Amino acid sequence: MTAVPQLILSGGVTLQALLSVPPSPRGLVLFVHGSGSSRFSPRNQAVAAGLNRAGLATLLFDLLTSAEAERDRIDASLRFRIDLFRGRLLDSLSWLAAQPALAPLLPVGLFGASSGAAVALQAAAERPDAVAAVVSRGGRPDLAGEALAGELAPTLLIVGGEDEAVLRLNREAATSLHGFHRLEVVPGASHLFEEPGALELVARLACDWFLRHLPCSGLEAGPRPIPSVPPDPGPACPDVLRFRGTD
Repeated sequence: MTAVPQLILSGGVTLQALLSVPPSPRGLVLFVHGSGSSRFSPRNQAVAAGLNRAGLATLLFDLLTSAEAERDRIDASLRFRIDLFRGRLLDSLSWLAAQPALAPLLPVGLFGASSGAAVALQAAAERPDAVAAVVSRGGRPDLAGEALAGELAPTLLIVGGEDEAVLRLNREAATSLHGFHRLEVVPGASHLFEEPGALELVARLACDWFLRHLPCSGLEAGPRPIPSVPPDPGPACPDVLRFRGTD
Protein backbone atom coordinates (compact mmCIF):
# COMPACT_ATOMS: atom_id res chain seq x y z
CA MET A 1 0.00 0.00 0.00
CA THR A 2 1.31 3.44 -0.94
CA ALA A 3 1.54 5.93 1.92
CA VAL A 4 0.44 9.45 1.02
CA PRO A 5 2.61 12.32 2.37
CA GLN A 6 0.79 14.83 4.57
CA LEU A 7 1.69 18.13 6.25
CA ILE A 8 0.46 18.91 9.76
CA LEU A 9 0.71 22.41 11.21
CA SER A 10 1.59 22.60 14.89
CA GLY A 11 2.61 25.66 16.87
CA GLY A 12 4.14 27.47 13.92
CA VAL A 13 6.02 24.49 12.49
CA THR A 14 5.12 21.95 9.81
CA LEU A 15 5.37 18.26 10.61
CA GLN A 16 5.80 15.58 7.95
CA ALA A 17 3.44 12.60 7.98
CA LEU A 18 2.56 9.46 6.03
CA LEU A 19 -1.09 8.40 5.73
CA SER A 20 -2.15 4.93 4.57
CA VAL A 21 -5.85 4.18 4.12
CA PRO A 22 -6.89 0.68 3.00
CA PRO A 23 -10.17 0.05 1.19
CA SER A 24 -13.18 0.16 3.55
CA PRO A 25 -11.04 1.05 6.60
CA ARG A 26 -12.11 -0.30 9.98
CA GLY A 27 -10.44 2.39 12.07
CA LEU A 28 -7.40 4.66 12.25
CA VAL A 29 -4.20 4.31 14.29
CA LEU A 30 -1.82 7.21 14.87
CA PHE A 31 1.81 6.22 15.55
CA VAL A 32 3.92 8.16 18.06
CA HIS A 33 7.60 7.34 17.60
CA GLY A 34 10.26 7.27 20.29
CA SER A 35 13.25 9.52 20.87
CA GLY A 36 15.71 9.81 18.01
CA SER A 37 13.28 8.25 15.53
CA SER A 38 10.83 9.52 12.89
CA ARG A 39 7.92 8.58 10.64
CA PHE A 40 10.39 6.28 8.88
CA SER A 41 10.91 4.06 11.95
CA PRO A 42 11.24 0.61 10.32
CA ARG A 43 9.61 -1.13 13.27
CA ASN A 44 6.64 1.20 13.37
CA GLN A 45 6.32 0.92 9.60
CA ALA A 46 6.35 -2.88 9.86
CA VAL A 47 3.60 -2.83 12.49
CA ALA A 48 1.65 -0.25 10.49
CA ALA A 49 1.79 -2.47 7.40
CA GLY A 50 0.29 -5.32 9.40
CA LEU A 51 -2.51 -3.06 10.62
CA ASN A 52 -3.14 -1.88 7.06
CA ARG A 53 -3.54 -5.50 5.95
CA ALA A 54 -6.15 -5.95 8.67
CA GLY A 55 -8.10 -2.97 7.33
CA LEU A 56 -6.84 -0.26 9.71
CA ALA A 57 -5.70 3.11 8.37
CA THR A 58 -2.45 4.46 9.83
CA LEU A 59 -0.77 7.84 10.22
CA LEU A 60 2.94 8.02 11.03
CA PHE A 61 4.19 11.54 11.69
CA ASP A 62 7.37 13.27 12.81
CA LEU A 63 7.45 14.81 16.26
CA LEU A 64 10.31 17.09 15.16
CA THR A 65 11.01 19.13 12.05
CA SER A 66 14.08 18.21 10.00
CA ALA A 67 16.02 21.13 11.53
CA GLU A 68 15.02 20.11 15.06
CA ALA A 69 15.91 16.49 14.37
CA GLU A 70 19.37 17.54 13.19
CA ARG A 71 19.86 19.62 16.32
CA ASP A 72 18.72 16.71 18.47
CA ARG A 73 21.18 14.37 16.74
CA ILE A 74 23.96 16.73 17.79
CA ASP A 75 23.03 17.59 21.37
CA ALA A 76 20.10 15.28 22.29
CA SER A 77 18.33 18.34 23.69
CA LEU A 78 14.85 17.54 22.36
CA ARG A 79 14.39 13.81 22.52
CA PHE A 80 12.68 13.77 25.92
CA ARG A 81 10.60 16.94 25.55
CA ILE A 82 7.40 15.12 26.42
CA ASP A 83 5.52 18.41 26.87
CA LEU A 84 6.47 19.58 23.36
CA PHE A 85 5.55 16.24 21.81
CA ARG A 86 2.23 16.08 23.64
CA GLY A 87 1.24 19.41 22.11
CA ARG A 88 2.21 18.23 18.66
CA LEU A 89 0.27 15.00 19.07
CA LEU A 90 -2.79 16.95 20.20
CA ASP A 91 -2.46 19.18 17.14
CA SER A 92 -2.23 16.06 14.97
CA LEU A 93 -5.46 14.77 16.50
CA SER A 94 -7.11 18.10 15.69
CA TRP A 95 -5.76 17.89 12.13
CA LEU A 96 -7.32 14.45 11.72
CA ALA A 97 -10.66 15.71 12.99
CA ALA A 98 -10.58 18.46 10.33
CA GLN A 99 -10.20 15.96 7.46
CA PRO A 100 -13.71 15.12 6.17
CA ALA A 101 -12.62 11.83 4.62
CA LEU A 102 -11.18 10.63 7.94
CA ALA A 103 -13.94 11.84 10.27
CA PRO A 104 -15.86 8.51 10.11
CA LEU A 105 -12.75 6.75 11.47
CA LEU A 106 -12.61 8.76 14.69
CA PRO A 107 -11.87 8.39 17.57
CA VAL A 108 -8.44 6.91 16.87
CA GLY A 109 -6.07 4.41 18.37
CA LEU A 110 -2.59 5.52 19.46
CA PHE A 111 0.49 3.30 19.09
CA GLY A 112 3.42 4.68 21.10
CA ALA A 113 6.97 3.34 21.05
CA SER A 114 9.54 3.99 23.79
CA SER A 115 9.13 7.59 25.03
CA GLY A 116 6.34 8.03 22.48
CA ALA A 117 4.17 5.83 24.68
CA ALA A 118 4.26 8.48 27.41
CA VAL A 119 3.22 11.11 24.87
CA ALA A 120 0.34 8.90 23.72
CA LEU A 121 -0.86 8.27 27.27
CA GLN A 122 -0.80 11.96 28.13
CA ALA A 123 -2.77 12.83 24.99
CA ALA A 124 -5.29 10.07 25.70
CA ALA A 125 -5.83 11.46 29.19
CA GLU A 126 -6.28 15.00 27.85
CA ARG A 127 -8.47 14.09 24.87
CA PRO A 128 -10.61 11.08 25.83
CA ASP A 129 -13.09 12.12 23.13
CA ALA A 130 -10.42 11.69 20.45
CA VAL A 131 -8.63 8.51 21.60
CA ALA A 132 -10.39 5.15 21.87
CA ALA A 133 -7.43 2.84 22.62
CA VAL A 134 -3.67 2.90 23.27
CA VAL A 135 -0.91 0.38 22.60
CA SER A 136 2.62 0.83 23.95
CA ARG A 137 5.62 -1.03 22.45
CA GLY A 138 8.64 -1.13 24.74
CA GLY A 139 7.25 2.09 26.17
CA ARG A 140 8.10 4.40 29.02
CA PRO A 141 4.66 5.01 30.56
CA ASP A 142 6.38 6.24 33.71
CA LEU A 143 7.30 9.41 31.78
CA ALA A 144 3.59 10.24 31.51
CA GLY A 145 3.62 11.18 35.19
CA GLU A 146 0.35 12.15 36.84
CA ALA A 147 -1.52 11.79 33.54
CA LEU A 148 -1.54 8.01 34.04
CA ALA A 149 -4.28 8.23 36.63
CA GLY A 150 -6.53 10.11 34.23
CA GLU A 151 -5.93 7.88 31.20
CA LEU A 152 -9.03 5.70 30.85
CA ALA A 153 -8.81 4.40 27.26
CA PRO A 154 -8.21 0.63 26.97
CA THR A 155 -4.42 0.35 27.13
CA LEU A 156 -2.11 -2.50 26.14
CA LEU A 157 1.49 -2.38 27.40
CA ILE A 158 3.78 -4.68 25.37
CA VAL A 159 7.26 -5.28 26.81
CA GLY A 160 10.05 -7.72 25.97
CA GLY A 161 10.69 -10.32 28.64
CA GLU A 162 14.43 -9.62 28.51
CA ASP A 163 13.93 -5.83 28.75
CA GLU A 164 14.07 -6.01 32.53
CA ALA A 165 14.38 -2.32 33.41
CA VAL A 166 11.54 -1.27 31.11
CA LEU A 167 9.42 -4.20 32.25
CA ARG A 168 9.79 -3.06 35.86
CA LEU A 169 8.80 0.49 34.91
CA ASN A 170 5.75 -0.78 33.04
CA ARG A 171 4.63 -2.92 35.96
CA GLU A 172 4.91 0.06 38.28
CA ALA A 173 3.10 2.38 35.86
CA ALA A 174 0.29 -0.13 35.34
CA THR A 175 -0.68 0.26 39.00
CA SER A 176 -1.57 3.90 38.27
CA LEU A 177 -3.86 3.11 35.33
CA HIS A 178 -7.52 3.13 36.34
CA GLY A 179 -9.04 2.16 32.99
CA PHE A 180 -9.06 -1.30 31.42
CA HIS A 181 -5.45 -2.26 30.72
CA ARG A 182 -3.20 -5.26 30.16
CA LEU A 183 0.54 -5.83 30.42
CA GLU A 184 1.71 -8.30 27.78
CA VAL A 185 5.24 -9.71 28.12
CA VAL A 186 6.82 -11.15 24.96
CA PRO A 187 9.02 -14.03 26.15
CA GLY A 188 12.68 -13.80 25.16
CA ALA A 189 12.33 -10.40 23.50
CA SER A 190 14.68 -7.47 24.12
CA HIS A 191 13.84 -3.77 24.01
CA LEU A 192 13.89 -3.53 20.20
CA PHE A 193 12.08 -6.85 19.64
CA GLU A 194 14.87 -7.97 17.28
CA GLU A 195 14.40 -11.66 18.01
CA PRO A 196 12.72 -13.88 15.38
CA GLY A 197 8.95 -13.63 15.68
CA ALA A 198 8.99 -10.95 18.38
CA LEU A 199 7.90 -8.01 16.25
CA GLU A 200 5.34 -10.24 14.55
CA LEU A 201 3.75 -10.90 17.90
CA VAL A 202 3.77 -7.17 18.74
CA ALA A 203 1.92 -6.44 15.49
CA ARG A 204 -0.54 -9.26 16.10
CA LEU A 205 -1.31 -8.11 19.64
CA ALA A 206 -1.68 -4.47 18.56
CA CYS A 207 -3.94 -5.45 15.67
CA ASP A 208 -6.18 -7.51 17.94
CA TRP A 209 -6.35 -4.73 20.55
CA PHE A 210 -7.32 -2.02 18.10
CA LEU A 211 -9.88 -4.17 16.29
CA ARG A 212 -11.48 -4.93 19.65
CA HIS A 213 -11.55 -1.38 20.97
CA LEU A 214 -11.88 1.04 18.06
CA PRO A 215 -15.59 1.87 17.72
CA CYS A 216 -15.80 1.56 13.94
CA SER A 217 -13.86 -1.71 13.66
CA GLY A 218 -17.03 -3.78 13.44
CA LEU A 219 -15.96 -6.13 16.26
CA GLU A 220 -17.50 -6.28 19.69
CA ALA A 221 -15.51 -4.16 22.15
CA GLY A 222 -14.61 -5.19 25.66
CA PRO A 223 -12.05 -7.15 27.68
CA ARG A 224 -10.75 -10.22 25.90
CA PRO A 225 -7.89 -12.61 26.74
CA ILE A 226 -4.65 -11.80 24.91
CA PRO A 227 -2.41 -14.80 24.19
CA SER A 228 1.13 -14.76 25.52
CA VAL A 229 2.47 -16.98 22.73
CA PRO A 230 2.17 -16.29 18.99
CA PRO A 231 -1.25 -17.55 17.83
CA ASP A 232 -2.48 -18.07 14.30
CA PRO A 233 -3.37 -14.50 13.29
CA GLY A 234 -6.61 -15.68 11.69
CA PRO A 235 -8.67 -13.58 9.31
CA ALA A 236 -8.73 -10.47 11.51
CA CYS A 237 -4.99 -9.80 11.50
CA PRO A 238 -3.47 -11.34 8.34
CA ASP A 239 -0.03 -11.14 6.83
CA VAL A 240 1.87 -9.65 9.76
CA LEU A 241 5.32 -8.75 8.46
CA ARG A 242 8.53 -10.48 9.43
CA PHE A 243 11.11 -7.82 10.17
CA ARG A 244 14.51 -7.41 11.71
CA GLY A 245 16.71 -4.34 11.81
CA THR A 246 17.35 -1.19 13.76
CA ASP A 247 14.71 1.29 14.82
